[in-house]
Amino acid sequence: MANVVPVRKDQHKNLKVASTRTLKHVKDQHIAPITAREFARAATSYPIVIIKDQDRYRSVVMLGIEAGENLYYSQDDWQAVYVPQSISMIPFSLGIDPEKEKTLTTCIDLDSEYVGEDKDNALFDAEGNDTEFYKTAQESLGRVYDNEIMTEKFIKELEANNLIQELELNVAFASGENKRLVGLFGINEKTLQELSDDKVLDFHKRGLFVPIYSMMGSVAQVNRLAQLRNKSENSNKVANIQIRPIKVEETAEV
Repeated sequence: MANVVPVRKDQHKNLKVASTRTLKHVKDQHIAPITAREFARAATSYPIVIIKDQDRYRSVVMLGIEAGENLYYSQDDWQAVYVPQSISMIPFSLGIDPEKEKTLTTCIDLDSEYVGEDKDNALFDAEGNDTEFYKTAQESLGRVYDNEIMTEKFIKELEANNLIQELELNVAFASGENKRLVGLFGINEKTLQELSDDKVLDFHKRGLFVPIYSMMGSVAQVNRLAQLRNKSENSNKVANIQIRPIKVEETAEV
């Protein structure tokens, strides 16, 4: 169990964080949050899709074909060059400051194996000042937050212009089993092509086409999911995998 608390100088003056950290905390995680600013880099390795969580859209990368499956994790290394910011900040995170209403602050997981007074990187120096290591961590969290806000605005822009459409992932396994995954969303290419010239110019000036086309191109990475699955120890290999828009007349499965 995680024990995430706000970092406090008086309580954590001797706290340190290990230099070497793995990503095993997401080894059973089949999706991970991703921000629009990361799409171009993430698209080289992962399928990027949008999911709906309690009537709110959010963007994620797919790490596996089935729940609890992370095909990018191994004990030796991560099976992609780029690691999403949302999972690389361990043991740090942003949380609400209990002493300041509606204010975010840097938090740390005290129960993490990478945290302790015997680790490598101190959070505070002998004078009680933030170390360069801790400053860098705080700056990184700040960028993550800014990117999350920007991503929310980006997805709202997609919604406002009817550019989100539901997708389905069809997987045929060598065993003969077939699976259909729904609840995934991507870019509506037809609507995108029909944008007015004024809207196209507006999107171009605001840099919205970079994440849009990155997301569209990334869907081909479902083939990478199949490749990683077939190289894994899982005996149920993938024979065929396809992702496509759900037709309007089709009834989506829950």
